[in-house]
Amino acid sequence: MAEVSTAAAGVLAGRVVLVVGAHGALGSACVRAAAAEGATLVLLGRRVPKLNRLYDSLVSAGHTEPALYPLDLEGAGPADYERMAAAIHEGCGRLDGIIHAAAEFKGLVAFGSIPPEDLVRSLHVNVTAPMLLTQACLPLLMQSPDAAVLVAVDDPQRCQKAYWGAYPAAQAARASWAVQLGDELENTPIRVHALQPGPMRTPLRGKAYFSEDPGQWPEAAAYATDFVAALASGEGQQRAAVRALKR
Repeated sequence: MAEVSTAAAGVLAGRVVLVVGAHGALGSACVRAAAAEGATLVLLGRRVPKLNRLYDSLVSAGHTEPALYPLDLEGAGPADYERMAAAIHEGCGRLDGIIHAAAEFKGLVAFGSIPPEDLVRSLHVNVTAPMLLTQACLPLLMQSPDAAVLVAVDDPQRCQKAYWGAYPAAQAARASWAVQLGDELENTPIRVHALQPGPMRTPLRGKAYFSEDPGQWPEAAAYATDFVAALASGEGQQRAAVRALKR
């Protein structure tokens, strides 16, 4: 695990942040933005080569050395997340934030043609996996004087349409859980923010809007600063509500 840097400058200096889906479009953008603000990062993803490339880019840019934690959310269970939380505690000594940026969407398919395992996978990766992971990390987060759990959610008006499979239901459940957890933890050191980015240029969007010009939308990096701001301070941030991010 990485050594926590307290010498780095920035609003996240001295904080340890776990980024779930670290090598995805939004996840990697949040990783770079948080690293630039001095965070010590734990990068979780299922593709080791992509994690390694992200690690190399952060180190070459002079940021605090991150820790890598390869894990496939699809196959992970409660015991895997407990081992992960224990490894973070042992290697970093603390955990101050989680960014849930992983998403599962295979593309537009008629409901009757979707393999049952794909329906289950979408619900698990988008909903139950972040629940189980966060639950395992709660004791560690409680030890931080100011912790934050950030849950990236999709716009229901954008995805609650024909052929989107289980993804819209999963996103609705994901947002509902984030709001519920935020309300439950209101009087604790843990803040929970459900952040809803606007349209952005990502592979996930390309699977659904393959005929549009992707150049009309900003890169995911345009929203990463909002995630960093939510990690850094709860001031001015909505709790127990979904906050739409505009660009």
